Amino acid sequence: MKKTVLIVVVILALVVGVTAYMNRGDLAAKRESQQDAYVLIKSGGSEAVRIDLEKLKQMNVVDVEANLKRSGKPAEKHVYTGVLLKEVLEEAGVDTAGKDTVIMKAVDGYTSAIGMEETLQDDNVYLVFKMDGEPLGTKEEGGSGPLQVIIAKDPFSQRWCKFVMEIELQ
Repeated sequence: MKKTVLIVVVILALVVGVTAYMNRGDLAAKRESQQDAYVLIKSGGSEAVRIDLEKLKQMNVVDVEANLKRSGKPAEKHVYTGVLLKEVLEEAGVDTAGKDTVIMKAVDGYTSAIGMEETLQDDNVYLVFKMDGEPLGTKEEGGSGPLQVIIAKDPFSQRWCKFVMEIELQ
């Protein structure tokens, strides 16, 4: 019995070690996306386009009011500063034709998906970098950025994506 338990523990340790080794590149990329404040835009099999905070600030930056709803707390209105996601996709040269889903991936592993139709609506889906005039801050700083996707017309903010590092169109 002890021998079986020992074998299982050794196998589990090997699996954890191999998984950590295989994901070490992902960790470096995640750290870099937070430090350098950028998001990768992917579409189909084409090469990813990198949009960083400085590029975002050169675009059509707007302020938008949206409700932030946290578990067990009433919704709070905040003013977010950023760019419509559809304009970010245009700037990245991404063709949205034939795509029906936008998948957002965060540094912490969270993934959220929204429909392309909703993404292309005016005044709805934004890639933001400020809340109430202040930078969002990184996960390590206790913030929700440096970049975040918000959906202004979502009253419960359930599909928002903090710490966004990748946006993929499918």
